[in-house]
Amino acid sequence: MKAYAEQIRSFIPKGRTFKVLGTDGFGRSDFRSKLREHFEINRHYIVVAALKALSEEGTVPVAKVAEAIKKYGIQADKINPLYA
Repeated sequence: MKAYAEQIRSFIPKGRTFKVLGTDGFGRSDFRSKLREHFEINRHYIVVAALKALSEEGTVPVAKVAEAIKKYGIQADKINPLYA
């Protein structure tokens, strides 16, 4: 759950990036793989989130993020899962 991991944020050294992935326990009932896809926390979304964080730091070119989005068939403009 996101709220649990967010408790660590204040201990992250200044200038470092901290990304939290999770569902906050919205209580949907489906197969876990479908829920992970819906809430954008499956392996493909984690790869894209990591690449995006690295690109924001300048470690990885932004083109790599776009390449991963295309490779994994991620719909970048889909509605936020919180509202879906």
